[in-house]
Amino acid sequence: MAEVPFHYVDLRAFCYATEDDKRVEQALRTFLPEEIEIERAESEGHHGDRIVVLSSRVETADEMRHVLSKVAELPDAERLLSELDERVDDNCSLFLRFDKQAAYRGEIALGEGITFRAKVEAYPAEKAAAVENAREALSAL
Repeated sequence: MAEVPFHYVDLRAFCYATEDDKRVEQALRTFLPEEIEIERAESEGHHGDRIVVLSSRVETADEMRHVLSKVAELPDAERLLSELDERVDDNCSLFLRFDKQAAYRGEIALGEGITFRAKVEAYPAEKAAAVENAREALSAL
């Protein structure tokens, strides 16, 4: 895959009071190159419980290739390709959600817990062009 048709990829996970920060960070790291930093922001839940938001943005082509190589490990990649029209919004962003527990075990699966948002390059910046560019990029994995 020579060219990466994304401006950037954001990954984010919430660490709730009942979870271990280090384990959630390890789950997020499953997708990231080693040198990428994970930002931490503390927040408060509806009932006053602590929530730590862990997030990271990858912007270079090599970093994005690394993240996309992890996405390529999805066992249900065909499902992902068939759902692209619903997963790309009008702002040309591709949204995926990954299973946080699976990621902690080093496995890649669609689910809940880790949010993936990739800004798709599309000229003109229209949803149809973004869906096609995302399809080409993900099919090439």
